[in-house]
Amino acid sequence: MTTHLMNTYARQPVAFVRGEGAYLWDESGKRYLDAVAGVAVNGLGHAHPKLVKAICEQAAALIHSSNLYRIPQQEELAERLCALSGMDRAFFCNSGCEANEAAIKLARLYGHGKGIEVPTIIVMEKSFHGRTMATLTASGSRKIQAGFEPLLSGFARVPFNDIEAIRQVGEHNKSVVAVLVEVVQGEGGINVLAAEFLVELRRICDAHGWLLMLDEVQTGIGRTGAWFGFQHSGVAPDVMALAKGLGSGVPIGACLARGEAAEVFKPGSHGSTFGGNPLACATALATLDAIEEENLLENARLRGEAIRSGLRQALASVPGVVEIRGEGMMIGIELDRPCAELVAVARDAGVLINVTSDTVIRLVPPLIYGEAEVNALVAAVSGMVKSYLQQAA
Repeated sequence: MTTHLMNTYARQPVAFVRGEGAYLWDESGKRYLDAVAGVAVNGLGHAHPKLVKAICEQAAALIHSSNLYRIPQQEELAERLCALSGMDRAFFCNSGCEANEAAIKLARLYGHGKGIEVPTIIVMEKSFHGRTMATLTASGSRKIQAGFEPLLSGFARVPFNDIEAIRQVGEHNKSVVAVLVEVVQGEGGINVLAAEFLVELRRICDAHGWLLMLDEVQTGIGRTGAWFGFQHSGVAPDVMALAKGLGSGVPIGACLARGEAAEVFKPGSHGSTFGGNPLACATALATLDAIEEENLLENARLRGEAIRSGLRQALASVPGVVEIRGEGMMIGIELDRPCAELVAVARDAGVLINVTSDTVIRLVPPLIYGEAEVNALVAAVSGMVKSYLQQAA
């Protein structure tokens, strides 16, 4: 293990050398069932033939040219995403935090255009929007903020799913220009935004002239069983951030906007050297094609329901299990105690899981799971949870 990498990750003692479908293999040849998917990135699993073909063909033709010129693949991807989401325009970048950073800049520019001197964005407790200065300030996590003060001004924080708190901020702060919220909080513990909350939030934003901005970095591109998480409620945002599953592992992010918000940025307002280059966009287009052709939205919905149902049944009478929740292939198992050590237990058993918010097992498997993978995951995770809670009792 090299000592020349900056010490920014508590890396696990395993390196993967090959992947196929829902499985990964390490250097010794051991196989693992992947229920992390690069933290909700590898929606198509590993080495998907359509994806591999698109990457190889595009790499052989043109990897990068620059946003100084037209990029046909970028234009096609923007058209596809807008058609799927009902949005009007897209800006491409490289990651989720960059997509959220673009949304924050857009909201501030929107506010200044309305004569608001210090535009304020309402954000949520337990949220996670990224690690740039603006996005970590917007995030509701002191853990990622600590040591990076002074944080930025221009944010007002309220509890997640608390519509009355948002009304109160709106009554007392006339500088609010937008609300930024995740449809399902991933890092915060798989907390699902209530559909009725989003409906009422849309009404409030319309009444005040605020932008409704959704962070769909983790929930977008089929993860919840719909193209975008907001589609479960029927409420359309003004701005939406995407990344993770969009490129199936090739770095790409997008900030989509509609209506007045779509016209805020002008040439010179924002930019990205690598954002939306031919390789990344060709990969994203292949990802969208595969999801459509293989009916992976329906698969994600059905397999996600099966995983949650199986876990609820297996853990129904187990003391220490607080709740099993989620949407589509985004599943959280909350325990009544910290459970980070289960990551190593699962890895030793050949299953890759993640623990977030200290007490929540996060499962974000590839969208391609079949019945065998569902059954294997439910059996492995429920067995580990039972043993862990019994030992800790």
